Amino acid sequence: MSEISLCLIVKNEEPVLARCLACAEKFADEIIIADTGSDDGTRRVAERFTDKVFDFEWNDDFAAARNFAFSKAEKEYVMWLDADDVISDENIEKIKELKCKLDADSPDTVMCKYVTNRSDDGSPAFSFYRERIMKRSGNPEWVGFIHECVVPKGKVVYSDIEIDHAKLTPGDPWRNLRIYQKKLSEGVALDSRNKLYYGRELKDNRLYREASHVLSECLVDCQPTTGVEAAEALSDCYAALGEKDKAVEALCSAFRFGAPRAETVCKLGALFSGRDDRQAAFWYQCALVCEGGAAGVFREPDCMDFIPYIELSCCYYRLGELDRAKKYHALAKTVHPDHPSIINNEKYFV
Repeated sequence: MSEISLCLIVKNEEPVLARCLACAEKFADEIIIADTGSDDGTRRVAERFTDKVFDFEWNDDFAAARNFAFSKAEKEYVMWLDADDVISDENIEKIKELKCKLDADSPDTVMCKYVTNRSDDGSPAFSFYRERIMKRSGNPEWVGFIHECVVPKGKVVYSDIEIDHAKLTPGDPWRNLRIYQKKLSEGVALDSRNKLYYGRELKDNRLYREASHVLSECLVDCQPTTGVEAAEALSDCYAALGEKDKAVEALCSAFRFGAPRAETVCKLGALFSGRDDRQAAFWYQCALVCEGGAAGVFREPDCMDFIPYIELSCCYYRLGELDRAKKYHALAKTVHPDHPSIINNEKYFV
């Protein structure tokens, strides 16, 4: 059975760290903690689970901190978690099963689902694959001072293991933006991936005009995954600014990068909903038959069924086509029967 070194970088994670490490100790053969400057009880919590707690002087570079943690690992495979990640018992068992197969399969990178939001029924509402477990002999290296990643290489295996990113409290919404702006003031040039994330940080902080300029630049020269996300984020900016036509154009530019995906066409439907319900219904119908789109992009499974169903019900209700409205309401109810929208809409179909 192969062994795994679990690596974390932490700062002031006392409220959540024990929850994470209680999961980790059930499968990890070694736990590495790199503390980037905690002034609470984080270190005391970490030392309850491992004696390998190291100090790392913070330098506004998440990749550097993670590479430091990886450098302390000694087992055959390295794995990372954030302090506010949790793993269910079911998925812990899947990791144990994976460890039994690593010797025979010998993957260089194991991709696992990262779930950042779940529906009321427990199914993933927002998820994406991340490089999670890597062969140490392959010298995996983190890149990117913000939104850091390890570029998968060698034999890549996609697993059904799910890791939940389960924040208890919101973080500092300006932290990443401050780091980006500091780097820019120092003359650091941003590649297309960092332009995407910088633009998204601006958007998330409601600096929509500034974000639109950055995201438009990102669309000029980008990879398919980056392009789809940039187009969707740019559309959000224009919509927030009340520039609906530009929002539609931005979304349509996503089609340059691959087959339309449900998330994109649902956004198109939303832009027309209430002002041109016939066209909105067209896009929501498209969402029901989309098969994916560019690999690696964030996924919202509800965009493939529940959201189109509930929105089609509303569109057809406003268009006076009550039989079709009832049909899609019933279909939406089969997906999330206790959703507040279902409960609210019931009174229109009694």
